[in-house]
Amino acid sequence: MLKFLHTADIHLDSPLRGLQRYEDAPVDEIRLATRRALENLVDLAVEQSVAFVLIAGDLYDGDWRDHHTGLYFVSQMVKLREAEIDVFLIAGNHDAASRITKTLQMPANVTKLSHGKPQTVRLDELGVAIHGQSYAKAAEMEDLSLGYPPTEPGLFNIGILHTSVTGREGHEPYAPCTLDGLRSKQYDYWALGHVHRQETLCDDPPVVFPGNLQGRHIRETGPKGCMLVTVDDEGQVRIEPRPLDVLRWEVCRVDASEAETPEELLDRLRGQLAELVAQSDDRPLAVRVEIDGPCPAHRQIAAEPRRWTSEVRAVAMDVGNLWIEKVKLRTSLPIDLDRVRATEGPIGELLELTAELKANPEALPALLVDDLQKLKKRLPAELTEGPDAIDLDHGDVLGEMLEEVEQMLVRQLHHRETAP
Repeated sequence: MLKFLHTADIHLDSPLRGLQRYEDAPVDEIRLATRRALENLVDLAVEQSVAFVLIAGDLYDGDWRDHHTGLYFVSQMVKLREAEIDVFLIAGNHDAASRITKTLQMPANVTKLSHGKPQTVRLDELGVAIHGQSYAKAAEMEDLSLGYPPTEPGLFNIGILHTSVTGREGHEPYAPCTLDGLRSKQYDYWALGHVHRQETLCDDPPVVFPGNLQGRHIRETGPKGCMLVTVDDEGQVRIEPRPLDVLRWEVCRVDASEAETPEELLDRLRGQLAELVAQSDDRPLAVRVEIDGPCPAHRQIAAEPRRWTSEVRAVAMDVGNLWIEKVKLRTSLPIDLDRVRATEGPIGELLELTAELKANPEALPALLVDDLQKLKKRLPAELTEGPDAIDLDHGDVLGEMLEEVEQMLVRQLHHRETAP
């Protein structure tokens, strides 16, 4: 029987830009989270007595500010060496050869695969062959998998690749390839990296994104960790997700529909936060609260938004073991939108236009390309980088914005036309 760990996108010592702007943020805990998650990975490898660990790119988050990041990684690899566990890694877009200027000698148990061409490492004593290639440059736009070698007969063949495959929302289309192309290599397991959400693209053979090791901001929600892979004597593969994060990011969306009072909304929030805490495996949570929907309670909330934002934070403190990253109050007065849509005039025209745009969200970035580029140049850095970054390049994000704008404009126009 063979056991190994598959991880990727560790982003060790990620700078977490803009974190200090958040109220009462546990800055030290979040800043050290990537290190603590790596320690959990090492502990799991030792506990499970795995044969080796695969790191499918983006071990680092770019060039080091100093050597402490590299030294810390070396210290963890020494622990694996003492446990006789090997490590095989490739560089991704964040730690490509063109980006990392500082280097340190790695322990003998660590092998970084070549960035010049695909490399194969045979582990004959384990009956394994590992094929992979590091990035030479950050923006790798070629299908590297095309150059990966044929299978090594009689061995369990593993491909390790940092790729977007056919494209994934929120990720640059680096080293693009196809699932059919990967399967055509007839490897027994594909260890992928680059996409920060856990995903199995295929079961036969397994083609797997483990997701990143530790969520770093509110766009990386839910459990994060690695894959524990077991191969039995008949070559059957079992894949077990293992959460290793030390702090978890979540979005708590509260439906405000028909709530008569703000207190009723707070009761709904309390229940949902308690459920998130119960599902967190005793990990502290960083939670964004979004309260959305038409309700009679809107008048009180709109009259004192700061008070009700503070009330949300007070509920979170009472629930415990979580920090509120941000509160978004998106309530509105109840309105019969079906009746409004039937009216003529500017509201009807507005709804007709937005309906056309929502029907084809993929076209939004191209349709608004000039305006979006101008807007990007005018946005402050904190809105283009870090946890609050506004993603203006993807239709799904723009579609959500369009939905919010439509609701806002319709309500304003409607109330203006119906005002006495």
